[in-house]
Amino acid sequence: MAGIYSLSSTRGINGTNENIPVKRPKIIESGKITVVLGTQWGDEGKGKVVDLLCDSADVVCRCQGGNNAGHSVVVDGKEYFFHILPSGIVNPHCMAVIGNGVVIHLPNLFEEVEKNLKHGLPNWEKRLLISDRAHLVFDLHQTVDGLHESKRGKNLIGTTKKGIGPAYASKATRNGLRICDLMGNFDNFSEKFQNLVDHHKRMFPDLDVDVSAELQKYKELREKIRPMVTDTVCYLHKATKEGKNILIEGAQSTILDIDFGLYPYVTSSNCSVGGVCTGLGIPPCNVGNVFGVVKAYLTRVGKGGFPTELKEDLGQLLATRGGEIGVTTGRPRRCGWLDAVMLKFSHMVNGFTSLAITKLDILDVFDEIKIGVAYYLDGEKLETFPASDENLKRVEVEYKTFPGWRTNTEETRKFADLPREAQDYCKAIEDLVGVPVWWIGVGKARDSIIQVH
Repeated sequence: MAGIYSLSSTRGINGTNENIPVKRPKIIESGKITVVLGTQWGDEGKGKVVDLLCDSADVVCRCQGGNNAGHSVVVDGKEYFFHILPSGIVNPHCMAVIGNGVVIHLPNLFEEVEKNLKHGLPNWEKRLLISDRAHLVFDLHQTVDGLHESKRGKNLIGTTKKGIGPAYASKATRNGLRICDLMGNFDNFSEKFQNLVDHHKRMFPDLDVDVSAELQKYKELREKIRPMVTDTVCYLHKATKEGKNILIEGAQSTILDIDFGLYPYVTSSNCSVGGVCTGLGIPPCNVGNVFGVVKAYLTRVGKGGFPTELKEDLGQLLATRGGEIGVTTGRPRRCGWLDAVMLKFSHMVNGFTSLAITKLDILDVFDEIKIGVAYYLDGEKLETFPASDENLKRVEVEYKTFPGWRTNTEETRKFADLPREAQDYCKAIEDLVGVPVWWIGVGKARDSIIQVH
């Protein structure tokens, strides 16, 4: 199968087949945009892959979502948590861009900065650029998010209540406010903000908003962010023309995409490859490598179908070993076997050029490991991943079973040194998806990566 040679070995300089560990591969093409995306329900470890690549990047960008995303990165024993900031900002030589497709709650942005400064986040204020076209998330959006959720009764979506959905709704109904509004005439901003409050009060008459206090807060915040605000579309166009290496960090994941995910259990933005173009103003022809990040097993937060879910001891073992608690919400994640039907659909949508498998070490203690390889609904084999969550709840799964390796892989740094069973498991993922695997994660630290291409 295509790509298997790249997984099992590379040609050494002495002519023998041996794995050559390369911690920071320069695989970002000059003048092309490199994209890192999640392939599942999020929480795949995208921040770790971005961290691996950002030493080769001049610019790292966020293109969609808001502080409902959560990425963690461990550098020199220090763990950083990012929600709005691109996690590549840990690289002191890299510019960080928050694009027009992101919705930004400014108070939370500065709270996030303060928390990461305690770990020594380097000269961030000189390296952060914020799009003047990005929309603002206000406290009232967060309040309304919770009110909408409470009215759903038994049909809870499981929103993070960070105001992301209501902010995107304001954007779509054309009464939202953007960074450029905040930077402009403040009387005009104040009038638009009052109109936004009035709009939501018509839906929720008891909504309590201290307009004067909010406006005073944003008058101060606009001076704080003014040095960082720019036309990021123009900035990225120039950077591309100059041959800068640009890395895009997707938030959430393909099966949470508002168009391609299991609606309504989705986020409010396009977190597949299309969101890169609309969320940053990048032409499709400028997109180069698209790396898909695959957790070695599967997790989901909240309600909805989960055909490969493990509800008893095995599921709890995965959750405990994997530390499966949401970075943003603190909610426990449901755990199950890897789902190849889902991964193949993600590849259809995004056109991955290669994959990164993360958290392989979590499977070190299992006697046997399964991958869901096909779905059957009412006795008929499905051609692809279903659009309906109701149908996902009803499918029967065909599994392929693999022997476990019962060996600690956390210190392994060469593919050839992995147990044969672990190698076979990774090769099976490559075969099933039809995309070569370039990296395998075997721990939390930034050097806990096996370079296999």
